[in-house]
Order: sequence, then structure tokens, then C-alpha cells
Amino acid sequence: MSKSCRTGYALIVGLVVGVMLSVSVAVYADRENGAQSALPVEDLQRFTDVYMRIKRNYVTEVEDKDLLDNAIQGMLSGLDEHSSYLDEQDFEDMQVGTSGEFGGLGIEVGMEDGFVKVIAPIDDTPASRAGIEAGDLIIRLDGESVRGMSLSDAVAKMRGEKGSDITLTVMRDGEDQPKEITITRDVIQVQSVRSEILEDGYGYVRISNFQQRTARDLVRAVEDLQEKGELNGLILDLRNNPGGILNGAVGVSDAFLEEGLIVYTEGRLEDSQFRYQASPGDVLKGAPMVVLVNRGSASASEIVAGALQDHKRAVVMGQNTFGKGSVQTILPLTQNTGIKLTTARYFTPDGRSIQEDGIEPDIRLQDLVVQRSGDDNGGARMGRDGLPEAESEEDDNGETLAERDYGMNEALNLLKGLTFYGRR
Repeated sequence: MSKSCRTGYALIVGLVVGVMLSVSVAVYADRENGAQSALPVEDLQRFTDVYMRIKRNYVTEVEDKDLLDNAIQGMLSGLDEHSSYLDEQDFEDMQVGTSGEFGGLGIEVGMEDGFVKVIAPIDDTPASRAGIEAGDLIIRLDGESVRGMSLSDAVAKMRGEKGSDITLTVMRDGEDQPKEITITRDVIQVQSVRSEILEDGYGYVRISNFQQRTARDLVRAVEDLQEKGELNGLILDLRNNPGGILNGAVGVSDAFLEEGLIVYTEGRLEDSQFRYQASPGDVLKGAPMVVLVNRGSASASEIVAGALQDHKRAVVMGQNTFGKGSVQTILPLTQNTGIKLTTARYFTPDGRSIQEDGIEPDIRLQDLVVQRSGDDNGGARMGRDGLPEAESEEDDNGETLAERDYGMNEALNLLKGLTFYGRR
């Protein structure tokens, strides 16, 4: 046996011994709880055999660290699409991503059937401006198939220097052929909350993702709207919001609720089971709300929609949400590496699981675009189903709200109806 193989063998034996010790501790803990577990010695031996065969027979030499990193990544990725190993770069990116500024294209992605699936493009980023949509399947990156890549490898390939281009080949529902979309990378600076007055008495707040400061920024945005006049109602737009920090979602929900459960989690470990309660105080003082969602609304945005829906605090309008209702905990391994592990699942106050099923809207909206007809009088505003839209004022660009955003226009009409009904 060569010196390198002997070194590798000693290393893997040490690893197996360490794993056995770890498993022994877990077995002891299980037995303390009345459970019985068997030490998987044969499986560990099989792992050792595979390691040594690679060291001896693979076409090129492989570093021990690379093999062990791959083994860890394989263990985690085999659990579910959200668990993963965080190397030095991934660990740094995870910390930067929650602060609101990071490099890349501006999309939240996951894995589905071996391809990269777009959960949602982030507002005002290269991806959203290029036309990437929630639900798109990315099958090639610069002509290279993503099948066989890990999610972290695909994300790393999409990153790059500001100003450099990458071509994504995507498959989209309802289209027979893939399309190529070239995107210029940029530094992504995400403004989590933005707001505006749509009409006198009716406000609009858009949350693009949930960061550490989102709840605070939301309250400030609503208070700024209230300074411009009494708010009779508010639209909270969570469309294409891929989620983010759990505490941000809890804080946003709490801003509109006086009391009661916001969300709870269930997991195997005691410290993965949480119940988040609302504190007194509603920033809107009971004024009606409409929450807009679509299939790009995921994770933290589903928590907010589910909490406000269960408490009958808001009408949820749009399409079924994405259905990501699992909790990922970052567990450091060293100072610069760690693992992202699914440790629990979210449930709405009424006990509905968010995972896979998502949130079903109270009022379903089709994804329509409203355009003017070509008659001499400006024409009626028509949807794709041929039904005339309600008249509304034009903005500075000569667009009506219905032309600018069909969903927002329908939410405003509903909000006016809720206000009128409440006054009666």
C-alpha cells in the first residue's frame, strides 16, 4: 500500500471511529428516552470501502478533504432539497444574504427533479428585469447542464463579477420549448419594504423579502402613510416574496394582530419547537387588509399570509403559495463552515401545515395583463378573458392601475368594498 493510501486509510479509520463515538452518544441518548437503536457498523464499513476504492482506483488523485466534503454534502442533500453543507464561501454568503446586500442575479432558488427551480425573482434585480419568473426551471447555465450539480454549485456558478453576463436556459409552464435569457450580474441591494398611497385613504406596502429589519421598516412605512391622511385600508403585497428571516415574518404579523398565536413549529428536538404569540397593538387600528400572494410567495411570506388569514385579520387574494414550510437551522461546524439542516416544520395558528400545500387564497386571481383596446375613445380596459375592467385614474405615465398591475387593482376594489361593508 502506498504512503498516500496508508495516510488516507488512517484518516478514514479515524473518521469512522469518530462517527461511531458520535453514534454511541446518540444511542445512549435514545436509550435514556426509552428508544433502542443499533450501531450501523456494517454501513460504516461500506462507507470506508467506498472511500478506499476511490483513493486507489479513481482516474486522478482526489484530496481527502474533497472526498469528505462530498460525503457530508451527499448526506445532507439526500435528506431534502433545503438541507446542505456550507463551505467557507457558502457560510459567508448565508450571513451576507440576511443583511440585505449580496452579489449575483437576484433570485431565490431550490432544487426540483435535478434542476434548479426559481422560487421567486427579487424585486428590481437583474433577474426580475430580465423576465425570470417564479416556477421557472433552470436547466442549463452558460450551456452547461445543471443536472448532477448540487444547489450550492449551481448558485456559485450564477455568481460572478458585477457587469459579467450569464445565460440561463429555462423551461416555463405552458411553453413547449426552453428559452435562453442572458442576465448581467450586479451587486444586489434589496430594499425589503416600499410603500405608496394608491388613492386617498388606501395604502399599499410591498415586502420583497424578510430581513432582520423588515418588521421595523414595515411599521415605519405604515406610519408614514398614516401621516399623509387617514388610512381606510391597506394592501400588503407578498407576491414573489421568497421568504427570509423567521423573526421578520413574526414581527410583520404581530404588527397587525392584537393577540393570539402567529405560527408554531414542530420537530424532534425540544429546542426546535416554538410558539410565537402576538403582542397587543395593531398599527392599522383594525382597518381592513388585503394580502396579495402567488406561487412565488414562500416560507416567511406564507407564515404572514397564514397567520392573518387564520385570525380573519385580512383577506388573502391571488394564487396558491409555494409551499415551503420547513425550518432550516444553521449549525456551525468550524468558525467558517457549517450545515443548514431542516429541524422543524411550520404550522399556521389553526394547525395547517405550510409544507408542500402552501396557503390557499380566500379569493383566487388569474395571472392577467390588462391592455387598452384600440378604439378612438381610448377604449375599455380588457382582461384576457374579455371582461371589461373598472375605470380608474391614470398615473403620471398615462397608465391606469389596472394596466400597471391587475392584481393590485383587484385588491384595491376589494378593499373599497370591505371598507364600505365595515361602515355599514
